[in-house]
Amino acid sequence: MRRLFGVAAAAVKVAVCAWALAGAPGQAQAQTLPSTFAPTIGSALLCRSALDNAYFHSYLTTSFGPAYKHEGGAYWFRLDATLWGKAVKEVMVSDDTSPLVFVAAVADSKPEELEEAIRASAGIRHRAVDASAFPLRVSNPGSVIAYQNNKSKIYCARYKPLPPGP
Repeated sequence: MRRLFGVAAAAVKVAVCAWALAGAPGQAQAQTLPSTFAPTIGSALLCRSALDNAYFHSYLTTSFGPAYKHEGGAYWFRLDATLWGKAVKEVMVSDDTSPLVFVAAVADSKPEELEEAIRASAGIRHRAVDASAFPLRVSNPGSVIAYQNNKSKIYCARYKPLPPGP
């Protein structure tokens, strides 16, 4: 199980690193945030719902327009939203080139602040996996909060289900 998590985390780190190398995102288009955003995307990020990248791509495209880029195994959407009381400016959804299905978001707060906000509003704890200066924080359902400068990346990643057998 630990090895599976490590492989999943490594694949998502590729998308997260691509975000870091891409620089700060530009301004999001002014659009009305759908009332279903927090329950739909928030639940996915906390690993509380099934992950279906086609569904999330369609949802985000319908709600916010087309992805502004397709890079690092993910479609990248700019938006102006709030989850758990923290500003979210970007959401990423895996494409079909990865063995993983994932949904990720960039929150404009430190990981400690995001973890505290999630615990207060959703009751889910993310515990540091080691004693390093910038540890990953992982919840029991499997969502991960990573540190990048003064921002947080939160994601849920799962291996794609096997195709139906004969």
